[in-house]
Amino acid sequence: MLECKVMRQEIANFLATIKEEKLRKTFENCFYSTLDTTVKMEEDGTAYVFTGDISAMWLRDSSAQVIHYLNFVNDDEDVRKVIKGMIERQLFYIRLDPYANAFNEFDNNRGHKGDITDHNPWVWERKFEIDSLCYPIFLADRYYTASGDASIFGDSFKETVKVILDTFITEQDHHEKSTYRHFRPEDPPEFSVPCEGKGGPVARTGMIWSGYRPSDDACQYGYFIPGNMFAVVILKILQKIFTDIVPDNGLAARAKSLEEEIQAGIEQYGVVEHPVFGKIYAYEVDGLGGVNFMDDANVPSLLSLPYLGYCDADDELYQNTRRFVLSPENPFYFKGKYLEGVGSPHTPPNYVWHIGVIMQALTSNDAGEVNHCLELVMSTDADKCLMHEGVNVDNPAEYTREWFAWANSLFAYFLLTKKDLLKDHFLK
Repeated sequence: MLECKVMRQEIANFLATIKEEKLRKTFENCFYSTLDTTVKMEEDGTAYVFTGDISAMWLRDSSAQVIHYLNFVNDDEDVRKVIKGMIERQLFYIRLDPYANAFNEFDNNRGHKGDITDHNPWVWERKFEIDSLCYPIFLADRYYTASGDASIFGDSFKETVKVILDTFITEQDHHEKSTYRHFRPEDPPEFSVPCEGKGGPVARTGMIWSGYRPSDDACQYGYFIPGNMFAVVILKILQKIFTDIVPDNGLAARAKSLEEEIQAGIEQYGVVEHPVFGKIYAYEVDGLGGVNFMDDANVPSLLSLPYLGYCDADDELYQNTRRFVLSPENPFYFKGKYLEGVGSPHTPPNYVWHIGVIMQALTSNDAGEVNHCLELVMSTDADKCLMHEGVNVDNPAEYTREWFAWANSLFAYFLLTKKDLLKDHFLK
């Protein structure tokens, strides 16, 4: 186990400022959840970070699992080692298969091997999700911003970016250019990409086609709007990297052209008229008139757009969308005796995700709303002093996934980020 002495001392100082014993214990458990239970340092210097109660490493989850450690990379060499090692391993995985969402620690052929798709012994699951290719770039940029360490933008980074751009461009014209297929015969058809893994009809919109959402559920329509928004964010990041940090005019130009095409598609097809809330962002579209009005707690989501850096929290179109997401008009917004917030079709009806409630707080500057969200998650943890996945709104003792490092990490990040709005919970 890495010692991370400097970070542990700083967190000890932070813990001493929290008034309430349960909040203090919950923060400590959640903060160290990733480091103490899900990190394996490999002999080659890379870091394998699995998701918690499943042994595989998701590109999305692993990125989100270390986000709260970034403030310590300058002062703590062990923390820097973990994050740099994990980024390098993520880049390796993407070059192996840019369509996979989760990977094995070794080429041991574990995971979903009954799926109809192209197989690789390193791959646990091959569900193509746009965010899987976005999160490692998002993390690398955040790491560079915190540390000033440009060594991560070396040859492996550049080669991986080429793979990402090629994949995005291919999936702009999925049915004509892509050979990707994914289907799980033992599951009901709606759990896999439509048309036995090939995808339903879509128009060419400039956006990137996606088989699955960040919940690992199949998309109803081919163009997942929050994922395309996340792609716009990371394509802007890549332009900055290849213009100002490690200049490469060719890659910068490719990123810019792709970003502009996707953004134009979002504006043309992803902004829709809702009968109650006016102009809002759709969750999914097909470019042929099909629109899915919903949001899911998994990130990227419509709720999370300011967190991702796509827009400001006070943006009018985002605010319209946010009001929709946090209302009964969203079919996956649930309210019960103990809990209210955004859930997911990935879990049973009337189960709200702690990630959804925390993201509501992270995208708000209203102290009342932020404190209410904290009270909701703290009162529905079944006294485990940890975050869960989904929680029954009428019975907090009923929940999914007792050990879910992504949710734990996001809670720790929330407390560190929103401390000024949670001042009543801290010593003066």
